[in-house]
Amino acid sequence: MSTAEYAVGTIAACGFAALLFKVVTSGEVRQMLAALVQKALHLAG
Repeated sequence: MSTAEYAVGTIAACGFAALLFKVVTSGEVRQMLAALVQKALHLAG
């Protein structure tokens, strides 16, 4: 790949990472993850 292709790929990857971070840190997703962890700990213990 050429340098320009690497640059476009890097920018796309950073954009996707930013979007994923925004989704994962949203309130609804955070609550679902916390509930999942609590349920798993309850079942294990």
